[in-house]
Parts: sequence; C-alpha cells; structure tokens
Amino acid sequence: MTIDELTQIKATALAELAAAKTPDEVEALRIKYLGAKNGLLPALMKQLKDVPPADKPQMGKELNALRTAVTDALQAAKDASSSAGEAVEPFDFSLPGNWTKAGAMHPVSSVIEETTRIFAQLGFTVADGPDMETEFNNFDALNTAKHHPSRDERDTFWLADGNLLRTQTSPVQIRAMLATKPPVRIINPGRCYRRDTTDATHAANFHQIEGLYVDVKPVSLADLKSTLAHFAREMMGPNVKVRFRPHFFPFTEPSVEVDFSCHLCHGKGCRVCKQSGWIEIAGAGIVDTRVFKHIGYPEDCYGFAFGMGVERIAMIKHGITDLRHLYTNDLRYLKQFV
Repeated sequence: MTIDELTQIKATALAELAAAKTPDEVEALRIKYLGAKNGLLPALMKQLKDVPPADKPQMGKELNALRTAVTDALQAAKDASSSAGEAVEPFDFSLPGNWTKAGAMHPVSSVIEETTRIFAQLGFTVADGPDMETEFNNFDALNTAKHHPSRDERDTFWLADGNLLRTQTSPVQIRAMLATKPPVRIINPGRCYRRDTTDATHAANFHQIEGLYVDVKPVSLADLKSTLAHFAREMMGPNVKVRFRPHFFPFTEPSVEVDFSCHLCHGKGCRVCKQSGWIEIAGAGIVDTRVFKHIGYPEDCYGFAFGMGVERIAMIKHGITDLRHLYTNDLRYLKQFV
C-alpha cells in the first residue's frame, strides 16, 4: 500500500459516487468502500500495521483524509439521489392567497371590553390591582365585620403571610381612594377567588367588574340608578328593563340588588330566568360613610358603588347554560359567539 495507490483509490471512489443516480447505487458504493466486513477502507486500515514505522504517520494521515473525502462524497450522493426522485409540483403564482381566518375574543374578554366602553362614555376610567390582597383592603376598609362568614378559611383563600387571594375586585376601589382624592370615577375589572365548588353557575376563579363614583358634591341613589339603566340599555338592548330590590352589603347603605328583564322571554318567564322574568345582574348601593372613615376621606364625601359578575353577563347575553363551557377552551363551542 502506497500513497499513490491511495490517491488512485480516492479518485476512483469520488468518480463513482458522483456518477451514482439512485439510492440503491449509492448504497452499493457505501458497502463497497465503507462496509464493515468487506469494505475497502476498513481493509486498508488493517494493513496499516504492516507499514514501516517511519512511514506510518504519513500513511495514517492519508488514510484518514481518504475516509473523510469518501464519507462526504457519499452523503452528497445520498442527498442528490433522494431529491432527484421527488416530484416538484408546479405552483401557480396567479392564484389568490390562502388566508387564515382571524381569531376572535373570548366571551368573557368581550364582555369586559364592551363594559369598559360603555362606562367610558360616562367618564369612568379603568383601574387595576393585584390578585393577592391585604386583609385591610379586602375586608377591614370595606367595613366587613370580623365575624363575617366571608373571612372564614372555608370561603377565602388565605395565604401563609396573612394576605389572601381577593374575593372581589372592591379592594381596587380602596387602593384608588387611598391614592386619589375626590372626585374618583373608576371601574375595575379583574379576577376573583373564592372557595366555591365548581358547578354550572359557580367557580373558584371568576371575573367581576365593579364601579365607584365618589365626589364632594351630593351623589344620590338616583345617580346610581340612571348609570346602571344606561349600562343595561347599551349592553342588553334598548328594550331591557331594570329593577332594584333592597339588600344588604357591609360597604354600602342603602344597598340594592339590580335585576335586568330577561332578554329571552321579555318578562314572560323561561328556564333562564327561572320563570320570574328577571335576572339578577349586580349588587350596588350608596357608599357607607364608615368606608370613607376607614381610609381617611373627609366626612362630606358622597358616592355610589356597584359590582357584577362578568361570566353571568356573558351567559345571559349568549344564552350559555353552564359556566364551565366558557373554560373548556373548545373552539367548536366558542366559535358560536364570534
């Protein structure tokens, strides 16, 4: 075995690989030159032990160069033979593009955006706050008694450091009043967390939109009623009716429950409104003066507040019977509301 012989073998191998046209021809040449049993290069490597010691370094270098050249040429021939058998389909550049349909908002996000737009017409701005809250912001400042059931660990997600996952978005109102003097006119959409068993109308994680209007000028229940009546007409249509019922909330006095007339039966009674003709939408009332006292507001402040569940509005607006359908992320279901 000489260097000239190796040079001749290299030239022959490269020429044969360049002439190979099919994968079978390439595979046959691989076996011929690199096959473990009868391959030419493995046989030459075995003969290296018979080369005189003085010539071994140079001969070993040439053998490695030969192996590298054959391996590279073999890969190139394999790629060329594979692509040669692939049929190239003609492409008509005059055809119109195949556009993907744009996505759409989730029903919950859509309700939040629409509500924000409606209250923006009345001068309300959007305020936001953290999901993890202090006990003061979530309960104390809102005039919630120490013995109130909502403070129980069976109802609220308490954290090890004494904070909690907010049970309502009302703490954002406290944060806004602590940071800003009257007038304050905000809505605060966001997530809330309660230890509720998930069923058709309840979930441990849900969304609320609450609103607050505070001023040094007198603010009455009539202002609250006209504000929510405007929202009802904009959200549900011009024919919707609004009903206010006495209620109790720790942070408002007087307090009311707000009902909208059922948009499906128009007051006649159906399964959605449970034959009553009305659907409960929100809780509201005049801000209790003790709330102002807790946060250091002047005594001559006036205001109203309201809060509503986003999922409930989405369910009523779209006729959804089970809240869980909103969170299965099944596009076949959600596409109905695009």
